[in-house]
Amino acid sequence: MTDTRTVSVLGTGIMGAAMARSLARAGHTVRAWNRTRDKAEPLTADGAYVADTPADAVRGADVVLTMLYDGPAALDVMREAAPGLRPGVAWVQSTTAGVEAIGALADFARERELVFFDAPVLGTRQPAEAGQLTVLAAGPQDARDAVTPVFDAVGARTVWTGEDGAAGSATRLKLVANSWVLAATAATGEVLALSQVLGVDPQTFFDLIEGGPLDMGYLRAKAGLVLDDRLTPAQFAVATAAKDARLIVQAGERNGVRLDVAAASAERLERAAAQGHGDEDMAAAYFASFDEKRED
Repeated sequence: MTDTRTVSVLGTGIMGAAMARSLARAGHTVRAWNRTRDKAEPLTADGAYVADTPADAVRGADVVLTMLYDGPAALDVMREAAPGLRPGVAWVQSTTAGVEAIGALADFARERELVFFDAPVLGTRQPAEAGQLTVLAAGPQDARDAVTPVFDAVGARTVWTGEDGAAGSATRLKLVANSWVLAATAATGEVLALSQVLGVDPQTFFDLIEGGPLDMGYLRAKAGLVLDDRLTPAQFAVATAAKDARLIVQAGERNGVRLDVAAASAERLERAAAQGHGDEDMAAAYFASFDEKRED
């Protein structure tokens, strides 16, 4: 195989569309599909072919990349794609699917004779647009040459976690990482909310921790989205973050661990979504500290 591939991208939301653009920019042939075609259509300006069906999108692909809402959605779409799949195609499964869903996805791959890679990514809209994601990947050593150019196009770094994608080692690491991201996001929102009601300028807090062990670039970045009213377009949406938080809580429960912070984060995100912030950046969980939707 050459260093360029024909890559089918199934799911062109915030992350999928950005990854498709990175792939096209790197010289790969991109065939894209999204349930709502309007979300995929702008990719034609980047040279991508936009398909009407998943089966059409995967026809002739060397690599199929799924970036969908959750595990069941990924499985449903791949079932729709089945008529266009050929044995031996590499399936890069980048949806944050959760531990329980990986088995069903891997079973489908075995049934269709696909080479399965469990490959979620770390990063949000901006690093995705820049091709600077971190790819967490598990899959067979002898098939990695097929997907390495794809990972190099969408990411700045690939972290291999194992050779058996079905074991879900990459997904497990992604959930651990996301638990920290969600906890930090929730804490940021509460710091801003408490500052507001106590009459404290948030900048005073940032000055207090500057340069010390409590300082964190992520805190400042997420706080800035709230303070500067830059919650749209979302880097990572409230509704999707709430889904991920629930997957983290479920993973803990099924392994005998209570994850109180993750559970609280899920509740905050769900409350913010109910207030009308579901499509905004997950920093909008800030609004969940108040009883009603606030515009300030």
